[in-house]
Amino acid sequence: MISPLSRLLFPRSVVFIGGGECDVAIRKTRALGFTGKIYAVHPKRDQVGGVATIGSVNKIDEPIDAAFIAVKREPTIEIVRELSNMGCGGAVIYASGFAETGDMHLQDALLAAANGMPLMGPNCYGFVNGLARAALWPDEHGIAPVERGVAIITQSGNIACNFFHDARALPLAAVFAIGNQADVDMARMLKALAEDQRITAIGLHIEGLKDIPSFAKAASLARSLRKPVVALKTGRSEQGAKVAMSHTSSLAGADTLYDALFERYGIARMTSVTAFVETLKFLHHGGPLSDSRLVSMSCSGGEAALVADMALERKVSFPPFDAKGCEAVKATLNEYVSIDNPLDYHTFIWNQEDKLTATFSAVLRGGYDVAMLILDIPTHPRMSPATWLVTAKALVNAADATGARAAMVASLPECLPLDLAAELSSHGIAPMAGLDDALTAFEAAAFIGRNWAREEPPLIDAPPVVSRSVVRTLEEYEAKQLLAKFGLRVPRGSVCAAANAVETARATGIPVTLKTSSSEILHKTEAGGVALNLKTEEDVLAAAQRLSKLGPRLLVEEMVQGAIAELIIGLKSDPQFGMALVVGAGGILTELLKDSVTLLLPASRAEIERGVRRLKVWKLIEGFRGKPGNDQAVFDAIEAVARFAAAHAGLIEEADINPLLVTPIEAIAVDALLRMRTP
Repeated sequence: MISPLSRLLFPRSVVFIGGGECDVAIRKTRALGFTGKIYAVHPKRDQVGGVATIGSVNKIDEPIDAAFIAVKREPTIEIVRELSNMGCGGAVIYASGFAETGDMHLQDALLAAANGMPLMGPNCYGFVNGLARAALWPDEHGIAPVERGVAIITQSGNIACNFFHDARALPLAAVFAIGNQADVDMARMLKALAEDQRITAIGLHIEGLKDIPSFAKAASLARSLRKPVVALKTGRSEQGAKVAMSHTSSLAGADTLYDALFERYGIARMTSVTAFVETLKFLHHGGPLSDSRLVSMSCSGGEAALVADMALERKVSFPPFDAKGCEAVKATLNEYVSIDNPLDYHTFIWNQEDKLTATFSAVLRGGYDVAMLILDIPTHPRMSPATWLVTAKALVNAADATGARAAMVASLPECLPLDLAAELSSHGIAPMAGLDDALTAFEAAAFIGRNWAREEPPLIDAPPVVSRSVVRTLEEYEAKQLLAKFGLRVPRGSVCAAANAVETARATGIPVTLKTSSSEILHKTEAGGVALNLKTEEDVLAAAQRLSKLGPRLLVEEMVQGAIAELIIGLKSDPQFGMALVVGAGGILTELLKDSVTLLLPASRAEIERGVRRLKVWKLIEGFRGKPGNDQAVFDAIEAVARFAAAHAGLIEEADINPLLVTPIEAIAVDALLRMRTP
C-alpha cells in the first residue's frame, strides 16, 4: 500500500522556494546524488544552489512531488495554495509565526490553502532522507546515501541537528523534523515509516501528541509489522499535572499515561539522548531480543565486576554457563582462568588472534541472547591501537563462524573509532558506545521482543464526549452501591442517624466500622471521621457520639479483618487519553510509597495482570512468608472497576477505591470516593 506521504517523503521531483535556506538545501540534495528534477523559485536571483531560477511555482508545467518553502509566513500561504492546485505531493513549511506564537488564524488559513495536500510544519526544518537522496533541509547534515537504516522523527529542529553531529556510528537513513504538526503529525509519520521495509527501527522524540488514538493505531501497525520503535519523551516532571482531590490524580500524572501507552504497544522509552541513539543502533543490528540473557567477555576482572553490578537494577541477567558450555570455554583457556559469566578471560591470550577467536567462538555458542565484548580501543594520538584491534578481529571471526548475536561495547564512548564501528557493523556486530547505554539498549530490545510475543493489545478509543453537567461527589455508601452493581465486593452496611447507630450495628453484626456520611468530607481519616473495629455496643455508642459532631448521618459497616495487603484502585479522566486505571499500594502508604501502575482503558485481563504484578507490594498479595495470597480476587476487583468505567464513559471525573483490602478469601472495597457528572 502506497502511503499518502510517499511523494513528500520520497520525492522524485522537488521545488525549492526561497533564498539562502534553499541555496543550502539544494546543494545538499545534489551532493546526496538526487537523480530527480530540481526546481528553484526566486523572483530576483538568477540561480539558487547552482540551479537556474524561475519566477513563481505556477510556471512549472509538470506535477511536483515535494516542495521546500522558505519564505515569510504570509506569502507562504499563497504559495501553498498554488502548489495544491498543481497537485503537489506535499510541502515543508520553514516559516515560523503560526500556532507556536498563538496565531491560530494564520495556521488555519495555511491548512485551508493546502486543501488536503500534506504539510510538514510550519516552523520546521524539514528532513534529510538518505534512502531518497533528498535534503529538504537548510543546514549541515551527516547522512549519506543508504539502502537501509534507522529513521528518527522529532518535533525539534535543533535536536534533529544533534543527531547528525554524533560520532557514534548511528546507521541513520533519515531524520524528519516536523515542527508544529499542523497537518503531518507524529502518528502519520510513524505509520508511513513503519510500512517501509528499508527502515530498520524508528526513533521518536516527542514533546507532545495531539491525537492519542491515531498514534495508538500507528504504533499498533508498527508492532504488527515488527518495526521496533524507541521514544525519547520529554515532560517527565509533574509541574503541569492537574491538582485534584483524589490520590489517583497524584499517582497518574500525564507522563505516566505516556508510559502506559508505550508499555501497551511495545515502544521502548528512553530518558537520555545517548541511550536513545544506542538502542536504535542495537535494534538496527538484528532487531529485538526474545529474552535478556547476556554473556559478557573482557580481559579484566574489574570490567567483569563492573558490568555485573550495573545489571543489578535492570531487567537483564548474566546466567552461568551450562556444563557443556563451561567445558567448551575452559578448553580454550589455561587453568588460571575461572569460567564465570561475566567472563574475565585474562590477558594470557592477548594479541593472539587464533586463541581469542577460539575463546570467543566457544562463548558465542553458549545460546545467550547477546554476547558482548567489552573493549576500549585507544584513540589517544600517542597510543597504537594495533593489539586491541586484534581482539576486535577475533570477535568478528567468532560472530561470522557462529552466527550468534554479538556486540562490542566500549565502556568510554570515545574509545570506539568510526572505521572500526563500520567494520563491525558490516559483520552484523553492534558497535556500542558506553557500557551503561549498551545495557539499556539490551534491556529495551528484550522489552520490545517480549511485547511482540503477546497477543495484539487493544486499541485506544477516542476520548468520550464529557458531560458538561456539574460535578457531584457521591456519598460513600452511594458510591459503593453503584460500584457493587459491576461486581466490586463492598462491606455490608447502611446509613443511619447517629442516634440509631447501636441498633444498626447490632443488625449489621458487631464488630463494625463507623464513618461520618457526608459528600463534603472527602478524606475521612484525616478529618477524624472514622472509627474502626468497634467490638461492643458501648464502643459503638461512644464513637457515634463523637462522630455526630462532624455530621448527623453515619455509615455503619461490617469490620473487615485479616487483610494481607491494601491497594488503591483509581480512575482518572484525561482529555487526550480518555479513562485510565491506576492500581497501587493503598491505605496510608499511597502517597508515601507511590508504588503504582497506570493502565489505559480498555485493558485486557492479561494486561491488567502483567501491570499489577510489577507492583512492589504484589509479593504480599501472592503470598508472603507462609501467608496465603489472593491474586485472582484482586484481578476480579480491577476488572469490576474497569466495567464500571466503560458503562459511565464521559461521566467520571475521578475515582478512588482506597483501600481495597485483600484477604485470603476476598478483595473488598472498604472506602470509595466517586466524583461524577450527571448524564
